Amino acid sequence: MPAPLQLLIRGDSPLIINIPHAGTTLPPGFADTLSEVARGLPDTDWHLPFLYHFAVSAGATLMAATHSRYVIDLNRDPGGESLYPGVDLPGLVADTTFTREDIYRPGCAPTAAQIEERRQQYWEPYHDQLAQQMAELHARHGHVILLDAHSVRAEAPRLSAGQLPALNLGSLGGRSCAPSLKQAAVAALSVDPHWTLGVDDRFKGGYTTRNYGIPAMGLHALHLEIVQAGYLDPANPQDWDPLRAEPLQVVLWRLVEALISWRSAS
Repeated sequence: MPAPLQLLIRGDSPLIINIPHAGTTLPPGFADTLSEVARGLPDTDWHLPFLYHFAVSAGATLMAATHSRYVIDLNRDPGGESLYPGVDLPGLVADTTFTREDIYRPGCAPTAAQIEERRQQYWEPYHDQLAQQMAELHARHGHVILLDAHSVRAEAPRLSAGQLPALNLGSLGGRSCAPSLKQAAVAALSVDPHWTLGVDDRFKGGYTTRNYGIPAMGLHALHLEIVQAGYLDPANPQDWDPLRAEPLQVVLWRLVEALISWRSAS
């Protein structure tokens, strides 16, 4: 039986937390095509379903991809459009890691036909499910908020030069959500100065934020990129340590409460 494409825990609030890059499942035989470096899945957004699981008790819907982003990147435009023109970002199916090392063994990179097959098998069903969840919650509440959740190493030269803030909030410069919602998110994330915050700076939002954030229709989207050192040991990212994650979960709890309680002035 094929592995499911997502973990889905439905909530009754207007908030959906979407986690597209935490999956580690590989299709049968896939690992044999990967380089030694890539088999460790170094670009995984480690443990985010555990980090955000507390939000389920607050009524949030939690949706997380099960398969690795090396199979296909669910936060990339399916037509290949560049999300950050001039920035060397991997596409729908990456061929190099964020440190520019080959993902595939020589002769094993997927063909255009294989990439299209992956798009149909993995990308489309995942986004169909996400769109369905958004539509159901929008019908129930009159609006829906999508928090696209990510994590990143403290220094990722391919993505951004220099040290990153601990928290990086994106809203496409305010275009993917209502201004008051963005303000509520910034306020919630700014309470504790220990957690530095960047807003619409180096991370403005990927495909998901751009595609689903239509505030005029009551569809609001935010992108949150968290530096992994804030909740795990960067030397051993595969190890989940709930005690180490607790301080960050306090910050994220404030954010989740703010998003769930937000109401549009209109």
